[in-house]
Amino acid sequence: MPESQNPKMEHFVAPFEETPVAAVDAVKVEAKKSNLWLDAWRDMRGRPMFWISAVIIFVVLLVAIFPQLFTSVDPRAADLDLSKNGPSEGHLLGFNAQGQDIYSRIIHGTSTSVSVGLLVIVITFILGAIAGALAGYFGGWVDTVLSRLGDIFFSIPYILAAVIVMSVFQEYRNPLTIAFAIGGFSWPVSARILRSEILRVKNADYVMASTALGLSKFKTLLKHVLPNSIAPLIVVTTLSLSSAIVAEAVLSFLGVGLPPADFISWGNDISAAQRDLRNDPQILLYPSLALATTVLGFVMLGEVVRDALDPKARAQR
Repeated sequence: MPESQNPKMEHFVAPFEETPVAAVDAVKVEAKKSNLWLDAWRDMRGRPMFWISAVIIFVVLLVAIFPQLFTSVDPRAADLDLSKNGPSEGHLLGFNAQGQDIYSRIIHGTSTSVSVGLLVIVITFILGAIAGALAGYFGGWVDTVLSRLGDIFFSIPYILAAVIVMSVFQEYRNPLTIAFAIGGFSWPVSARILRSEILRVKNADYVMASTALGLSKFKTLLKHVLPNSIAPLIVVTTLSLSSAIVAEAVLSFLGVGLPPADFISWGNDISAAQRDLRNDPQILLYPSLALATTVLGFVMLGEVVRDALDPKARAQR
């Protein structure tokens, strides 16, 4: 081909000094690491509701673990001469009908109510995680059996079931028994939520890659599927802690909870104070306020955790 028919095209090449190749290809090592949990923490710490709930829960846990730091009065000491007396020096909230210090009983009752609530959510979390993980990941007859079992427990109101269990085991009424009575019938909600999340996650590419590399199904479930599905279960568990504390108070109020002679709890004090509601409402008001404040703290924390672990909720704010 003649040279005139194939003219050479001139290409412009920028000077090397004006082409910051190194800057273009450089990796931004100073960028912050990001994952679901770090993003959730950054979101929570910027919300006032998180710090309010954290302060409430910290104070409640401190009182539950170290009640002697807040009062030196014996909560069981009774003096009928002081029955229903108002506040006095050393007795901030006055006395109940038996002449016992109300403030001291609230402080010492915190450990009972909180310990029952924590035991309940541990039982609920373990049972719900096992049932939901196995049913969602393995499917088939495992899913069928566990789902139908969960439906049976789900159809029974856990408060009613706990009343029956505590009535049958009257001689063994203690925090562990009441925790099993409540948590043993409230786990299906956690199992259902985790099962639905695992059904979504188990078809992800990294799960298929783990299986292709020869990792067993059980190890894949533990190492890859469960860690990426556990967030909704944590939210539900946080929210259910307040329900567990209320459930213990309700059972004690109904007279089938912890025995008043052996355990000091807010539910027992509320139950004993109901007959004095008309003439001395403060006897019932103070333990009710302690219960409501504790429940409010855990509910607020649960709401914050739920929003923080939901990327869509974070994006809308």
